[in-house]
Amino acid sequence: MILCAVTDLMFSSRIATAAKLLDREIAFVRSAGDILTRVRDVRPAIVIFDLNQQSLEPITAIGAIKADPDLSAIRTIGYVSHVDTATIVAARAAGADDVLARSAFTEQLGDILSASGR
Repeated sequence: MILCAVTDLMFSSRIATAAKLLDREIAFVRSAGDILTRVRDVRPAIVIFDLNQQSLEPITAIGAIKADPDLSAIRTIGYVSHVDTATIVAARAAGADDVLARSAFTEQLGDILSASGR
């Protein structure tokens, strides 16, 4: 299971299409309050965050996941505008496993989803 904290329709569609092609189960979380609940409930192999979607409070969610001993091993990946250096630094400080520019995320999406276990 791959969990995505993504609300942007273009990226949601891109991720869903790639997951379908790779026969990966995927779910989207569209509110900040639901992220930790869903992570605890489904124990995803990976959680993908749109770090520029402030309404989802991605930095806070990543920090909470990494601070919880039961969840800390879950891989977290965030994508962000390459010029948003403050968010890149904050995501890394919160414990994100990978922080990618949007373009790099798009280019590596198939590999990211393939490598996230079954």
